[in-house]
Amino acid sequence: MRTRLVALLVPALLAVAGCTGTGPENTPVTRDEAAQSRPSPFADCSGLTADRPSAPSATPAPGGTPLPELTLTCFTGGASVDLHQLRGPAVINLWASWCAPCRAELPAFQRLSERAEGQLTVVGVNMRDTRSGAQSIGEDFGVRFPILIDQGEALQRALERKAIPMTVLVDANSQIQHVDVSGALDDARLAELVGVHLSVAVPE
Repeated sequence: MRTRLVALLVPALLAVAGCTGTGPENTPVTRDEAAQSRPSPFADCSGLTADRPSAPSATPAPGGTPLPELTLTCFTGGASVDLHQLRGPAVINLWASWCAPCRAELPAFQRLSERAEGQLTVVGVNMRDTRSGAQSIGEDFGVRFPILIDQGEALQRALERKAIPMTVLVDANSQIQHVDVSGALDDARLAELVGVHLSVAVPE
C-alpha cells in the first residue's frame, strides 16, 4: 500500500515543483529520423536576433544581466542563433515534452505570442528531448512560435538554474530582467510577469 501511494505522489509533486529529471536518453533531437520526415509545426528562427555587433558594447540596463553568449540550433534548421543577440523584448520558455508542467503551460505561451504579437517575441528552448516528442507536442497543442534546441543544458547552467519549466524575461536591450521557476504559468500570470518586468500590456 505504501509503495503504491509513493508511486501516485511522485508525478503530482513533479507537476507542482517543476521537472528536474534528465529526460529521454540516447535519442538526441538531431538524430530522430522519424520526426524529421514530418514538417515542423514551429516557426523558423529568422529575425530572432538583432542586427548589432557580437562584441559586448552595450551597457546593461539597470537591474538587468546580459543573456549568456550561447549559440543554439533552430528546430527547423537554418542558421544557428546567437542567444545573446536575441531581439527583445522577449519571453524565453525552457521546456521538454516529458515535463508535465511544461506541457500544461505551453498553450498559454502560444496565446501570449498571438496576443502580444508586435510587442514582444516568444521563443522556446527545448531541453534534453527527442525530436519526435517535441514535434508531437507542437502538433497536438498548436505551438507555433520558434523553438531552439539545447540538448546539453547550456542555458540552464549559464543561468545557474536546474528545474524546468523556466521562463526568462528579456527587455528591449536584450538584458534579463526576471527568471521564473515557480511552475506551470497560466495566461493571467504570464500577462502579469510581462507587464511588471517588460512593461508590455497584453491585450485580453
